[in-house]
Amino acid sequence: MNTIMTPAHMKEWSKEALRQGLTVGFVPTMGFLHEGHLSLMRRARAENDRVVASIFVNPTQFGPGEDFATYPRDPDADSQKCRDCGVDALFMPSATGMYPQGFQTFVDVTTVSQPMCGASRPGHFRGVATVVTKLFNIVMPTNAYFGRKDFQQLRVISRMVEDLDMNLRVVACETVREADGLAMSSRNARLTVAQRPQAVCLHQALLKARELFQAGETRPSAYLSAMTQRVQQEADTVIDYISLVDPDSLEEPAHIEGRVLAALAVRIGNVRLIDNMILE
Repeated sequence: MNTIMTPAHMKEWSKEALRQGLTVGFVPTMGFLHEGHLSLMRRARAENDRVVASIFVNPTQFGPGEDFATYPRDPDADSQKCRDCGVDALFMPSATGMYPQGFQTFVDVTTVSQPMCGASRPGHFRGVATVVTKLFNIVMPTNAYFGRKDFQQLRVISRMVEDLDMNLRVVACETVREADGLAMSSRNARLTVAQRPQAVCLHQALLKARELFQAGETRPSAYLSAMTQRVQQEADTVIDYISLVDPDSLEEPAHIEGRVLAALAVRIGNVRLIDNMILE
């Protein structure tokens, strides 16, 4: 596995693969890798001639007071995991390499970035769209792999790729969960022993929504009430948002008809977790 530190060297590596007519699968991450990330890498390995993973904790998608400084990092262990998954090139740029002095250009995907995480984390998706655009331009992938756990991020990136005529395919992959249903996340490592059992309330709230959907409930308020009640049963939880939206537009429906996305963000102590489920 090649470990590449600069955008210029990463571009040269990718250009050589493209000159050979090879397909490149790309998995962008912020590191502290878990089975969710590794499942993306294995799928990329199965579907492409070459696989690139990136590890970059992107400062522009963190707001004031958020957990940029404390976001978990373990580059040595991450590198070994990438190697074990058959990654051909691991791109690990520095912040100054990605945002050199004088940097002033940002990508803003408007409508789908506004609700949910966009409302509670102003500027977050501008940072996401900008760094992903840069990574796409550097790596030049044929296929890029993202998990559905970050559903709104997936919609923002898919919209950006379509709107800007980017020459790649965005591949959406299923959420990977722990045995008790908790969606795998690098932030799970920051939960205390007492908080970890409480975190399953996010998935259980989604299961409550699924039960209502299967029973034919059409009132969004009924879903929101049931999900809220389940989360609030845990002592350390603070709800950031609980939403029921159209999976494509992310707009809130007046009543439930057809498929719908149930999504929520919850703080457990100082740890912010998100999860979602498409009901159909």
